[in-house]
Amino acid sequence: MVSSMTSISYRVESRTKKSKALMGPGMVIHLPGLFAEIESNVEKGLKGWEDRLLISDRAHLVMDYHQALDAGNETRKGKEAIGTTKKGIGPTYANKASRTGVRVGDLVNNFEGFVDRFRAGAQVAMLNLPGLDIDIESEIARYKEYAEKIRPLVVDSVSWLTERTRSAEEINILVEGANATMLDLDHGTYPFVTSSSCSIGGVCTGLGLPPCAVGDVFGVAKAYCTRVGGGPFPTELENEIGEKLQKQGGEFGVTTGRPRRCGWLDLVQLDYADQINHFTALAITKLDVMDNFETVKVCVGYKNSGTGDKVTCMPGQIKQLSQVVPVYEEFPGWMSDTTKCETWESLPEKARTYINFLEKFLKIPIRWIGVGPARESIIFRSGEVSFANTGAEL
Repeated sequence: MVSSMTSISYRVESRTKKSKALMGPGMVIHLPGLFAEIESNVEKGLKGWEDRLLISDRAHLVMDYHQALDAGNETRKGKEAIGTTKKGIGPTYANKASRTGVRVGDLVNNFEGFVDRFRAGAQVAMLNLPGLDIDIESEIARYKEYAEKIRPLVVDSVSWLTERTRSAEEINILVEGANATMLDLDHGTYPFVTSSSCSIGGVCTGLGLPPCAVGDVFGVAKAYCTRVGGGPFPTELENEIGEKLQKQGGEFGVTTGRPRRCGWLDLVQLDYADQINHFTALAITKLDVMDNFETVKVCVGYKNSGTGDKVTCMPGQIKQLSQVVPVYEEFPGWMSDTTKCETWESLPEKARTYINFLEKFLKIPIRWIGVGPARESIIFRSGEVSFANTGAEL
């Protein structure tokens, strides 16, 4: 798999072969996984990817020993495990921060330097993980082949992007974050987070784009909440309702296949995400998953479980967050099939009531509503939004 833990930039002119995909310098990339993913998509009909995929020379490489270390660290932690994907993300970013990482530019432009760094990293990994046996010479030979495979794809991403952001031609750039704000290394539920900046800050640090180049910021949230791995989850439903959300929503990790924990939508966390990212508009997905729920709840605040006092801001420490009790607003379910709906007006009235409440509480326009897995299952909602009289105060 490709670990896009900071961001990916796309040049989007239209849904044509003119689009370019740039893997930015903030990413960490496992080349064997990348090419396995490409080959899988080629078998499904992907063509011309060599002309559309670009890789920053500043991106870091995930080596197999990073993945072994990741798995070993999780095993040693036992019940205290973070719940990582075991794909080597954390150890790679740790090497990056300690200035001992291996970059794409090393591989294609300074192979001798790559070999030196790889040898050092492999030796340290074997010392830290007893039983790990790396055939260093075999790996060096394998990566010499990878160097030639990716060489035509490698670019100076900052220069490439600057040409487009300062071009007189109108060029659209879409930056996609790979993880939710609550998994951000600085702003998320630390230490149960990823290893990079996956909030809006990652656009600048992970791509090298200047802040003035950032335009619209679109947030994406499910109509309910999910989480993979460990960490606090105030609205988690450890009952038949949570199981129903999991089953009907197909909530299993894309990378690991692990079942996702499920719960009601948490507007405290979504509002916190907006404070950090300042969303232009929101997309609410998977509304259809709750089509047969008689009652739908949404968290509108927290109270301290010990004192009963209202919690006025998003807790910054895990212990504090583990002590909150969610305060819910309850809505009657719409009890009808939304997957056939194609317009805002065709949605059941009770479903529209639910969406309207979210919009007014958050004071963010909700422009898209997902009612199924297909591209066509997206309802675009236009028009002006009034945020007066929200009725959402605790």
